[in-house]
Amino acid sequence: MTDPAIRASGLRKRYGDVQALDGLELSVDRGEFFGLLGPNGAGKTTFINTLVGLVHSDQGTAEVFGFDVEDDYREVRDRIGLAPQEFNVDRFFPIIEVLEHKAGYHGIPRDEARERAEEALKTVGIWDKRDTRFDWLSGGMKRRLMLARALVSDPDLLILDEPTAGVDVQLRHDLWDIINRMNDAGTTILLTTHYIEEAERLCDRVAIMDDGRKVEVATPDDLMARGTDTIVLELADPPRTAPRLDVDGVTDVELTDEGLSVTAMGGSQTAPAIMRELEAQGHTVASLDIRRASLEEVFVDMTRDERDYAEVSA
Repeated sequence: MTDPAIRASGLRKRYGDVQALDGLELSVDRGEFFGLLGPNGAGKTTFINTLVGLVHSDQGTAEVFGFDVEDDYREVRDRIGLAPQEFNVDRFFPIIEVLEHKAGYHGIPRDEARERAEEALKTVGIWDKRDTRFDWLSGGMKRRLMLARALVSDPDLLILDEPTAGVDVQLRHDLWDIINRMNDAGTTILLTTHYIEEAERLCDRVAIMDDGRKVEVATPDDLMARGTDTIVLELADPPRTAPRLDVDGVTDVELTDEGLSVTAMGGSQTAPAIMRELEAQGHTVASLDIRRASLEEVFVDMTRDERDYAEVSA
């Protein structure tokens, strides 16, 4: 049986009074595009730092392609490319030399390091800035360089910690294209993001984290299916008060300026029963619009529910 790209079992890490990781259990398949979502303080960055050897866990284990992140640190390091949130780059060298130095840390010979640095800069679209120092780059170019630095070792696992934070829409889409091409070529991607659209568009599966624990793991579509959709119906003869709907999945019914607004689980599956119920009550449906729950709404609901549960348990 092939080992997964990432496997975490019972990971715990405490900083003083803060439990950053609280028995985290997580597995990421090889070749998967996997997203980590969670509020600030959920433990996402601590988990990443554990994988790359910057943090030692208090308890539990973490493996990358079957190698223990502490016992087999060198093997793990050479398989991971990390693009962190922070711009932790040597600012006094031309950026092509920055990439050559990074390749050298992984034992790549000088001539090959130069080739890889050139290829990485071309991949992210800043080859023409190769002789420029980091401080002289624009914010968007700095983000591109962080990705290039992660790519220069030709990693099997690419970890992206908020890679598009603070960039414009065009650059965000450019970075998405680059990352998608890498994933299509077989690279496993681990992405943390606060942009819900990013997770919906890119990820095969998403883990929602809160308080150092995994709340849920599912595909974006599966998560959105658990949310409540809004069904807006225009009735030919609008009633003065909202009708009562005895339909499974319906959680709220109200009259709005747009028409009859029905909140329901699984709107597409529930809509036919709603229409039949309205027709049985003598109403004629002139139009119907289903507005699906967003991943952001599900994320907010799930993390709120988890916090409420933790407070009750305490």
